Amino acid sequence: MLLAGALLTAVPALAQEANPARESVHVVAPGETLNGIANRAGVSAKEIAAANRLAEPFVVRAGQKLSIPRKAAVSPKAQPLAPARGDTPPDIAAGKAARTAARTAARVIEARAPSPATSPGLASETSHRVTAGETLGGIAARAKVPRILIAEANGLQPPFDVRVGEVLRIPRTRHHAVRSGDTGFSISMDYAVPWEQIALANNLDPAAPVKAGQDLLIPTLLDPAAAGVKTRSPVPPAARPAASSNAASAARFAWPVAGPIRRRYDGAGSDYHDGLDITAPRGTMVRAAAAGTVAFAGPEKEQFGNLVVIDHGNGWHTAYGFLSRVTVKEGAKVAAGERVGLVGDTGRARGAELHFEVRRDGKPVDPLAELPPERPKAP
Repeated sequence: MLLAGALLTAVPALAQEANPARESVHVVAPGETLNGIANRAGVSAKEIAAANRLAEPFVVRAGQKLSIPRKAAVSPKAQPLAPARGDTPPDIAAGKAARTAARTAARVIEARAPSPATSPGLASETSHRVTAGETLGGIAARAKVPRILIAEANGLQPPFDVRVGEVLRIPRTRHHAVRSGDTGFSISMDYAVPWEQIALANNLDPAAPVKAGQDLLIPTLLDPAAAGVKTRSPVPPAARPAASSNAASAARFAWPVAGPIRRRYDGAGSDYHDGLDITAPRGTMVRAAAAGTVAFAGPEKEQFGNLVVIDHGNGWHTAYGFLSRVTVKEGAKVAAGERVGLVGDTGRARGAELHFEVRRDGKPVDPLAELPPERPKAP
């Protein structure tokens, strides 16, 4: 409507009656110019001049018949010839108005058209909530990820049925540019992928330090056990159950060791610290805060000394650092309360203490928000 209205305003009444936009032959009326005829016909002046073998300065005469080359219609970006001698101000104004209206209409159409590059959707999702009528095959096709990879990443079994409301992890190959201060452990925690698997995917020695500027491939985990994926992801509840009167039973994790907290979590202050440092006598047993699979067990040379990381599934991890001894192996399944190591003073410890972290989807959270408010008493 915008384009039509502008054209009706710009074109003289005589030209409207002759339907210049559709005619293949035009009889020149008194006062008309080639540019004016071209603008009203929607064809470039150059093409009309060529079709009728007109010579510069392209002057047309009243009563002259001009062939309008309809098969070579000008594109919206094409421009007519510069005003020829004899063009009158009304012709120039009409042409300018028509071109402005065309450009405006084109912008309106472009703005209303969806842009595939910016439209959100499955092609960029890393997780997807199943809606009514969806199948695993359809989700895989839209996500552009093989169906078997989604099935393995979520522990699905044949015939690979999915349920409405179920949240599926969409495994995607990622890259990480190593920054100054990065370590194998920190990268592993950020992506929730064991460092050994990242090192293997990049043909690196797992014991060698990473270097700033390296481009690391972060592999997709296909083993549900190693990825901390349950055999079947449950339909997520609408809301987390309200805390019961027994605060300890409502906590997500249990205290890994008894003792005073020397340093608390500080995720935003000047004294940044992404966990708790809990003091305890050297050799005190450190217990798993919840059941899970050991994602890392061994020395982390940069900060945490002897370290254990447990994957509890659904994006939750706990880490136990500064240990004097690690008592579990990577890949082992541990029960809540099972011993994973002994308190020590390795890494950057300030004495005999445990560095304890809780992470969700690779990001640190305050452990005190996930632990029982009442701490266990030291023996």
